[in-house]
Parts: sequence; C-alpha cells; structure tokens
Amino acid sequence: MNRTFIALGAFLAFLAVAAGAFGAHGLKDKVSPDMLTVFETAARYQMYHALALVLIGFVTEKFPGRLITVAGWLFIVGIAIFSGSLYALVLSGQRWLGAITPIGGVAFMAGWICFGIAALRSRA
Repeated sequence: MNRTFIALGAFLAFLAVAAGAFGAHGLKDKVSPDMLTVFETAARYQMYHALALVLIGFVTEKFPGRLITVAGWLFIVGIAIFSGSLYALVLSGQRWLGAITPIGGVAFMAGWICFGIAALRSRA
C-alpha cells in the first residue's frame, strides 16, 4: 500500500468538497452561471481523480512497477493543472488560463492509460 497516494488523495478529496461548497455558497451571487459551472467542473474532476489516487494507493502492491506510480503522479499533475487552472480562471477572470486546462486533461488521460497498462501487466 502506498500511503503517500492515499493521504494525498484524501487531502485532495477534502479540498474538492471544500471547493464545491465554496462554489455553491460563496460564488453563487458573485460569478455568472457559466463560470459557476466551470468551477463545479473543476471540483468534480478533482474529486474523481482524488478518489482514483486513493485507489492507486491501495493497488500499488497488486500492480507493482513504475507505471502505477507514474499514473498516480499524473493524476496529481492533472488536478493541479486542470482543476487549478479552472479555479484560477473563475476567481481571477483571466480567460487565458483556459488555454492550459487541456494540459491537465492530457495528464488525466495519460494517468488512466498508465493505470490500465499496469493492471494488464500485473501477474496477480
């Protein structure tokens, strides 16, 4: 079991819940409905990948090797870039931040590919 991924996943899930609550209650009357949807998307994807990170922490022994570790770090990078850029876009109004969001999405997709390959290569 990789406690680092489990702990980071739990912390990032906590932050996703906090971000969701902030968006629903703190931003409701401060940003447009479109921007609120963007903020909610950031929180939702953060939660999905925080939970995936917890799962990776539990399967690192079942799927040993470098790919499962790479998958975990790609999910962390994806959360930082995808969700982080969307949060910053909504809070700052700087639309150019949306241009880097796809980099985080690619990190998410690469993480899932690594996760799948690690599972297929496992001898367990």
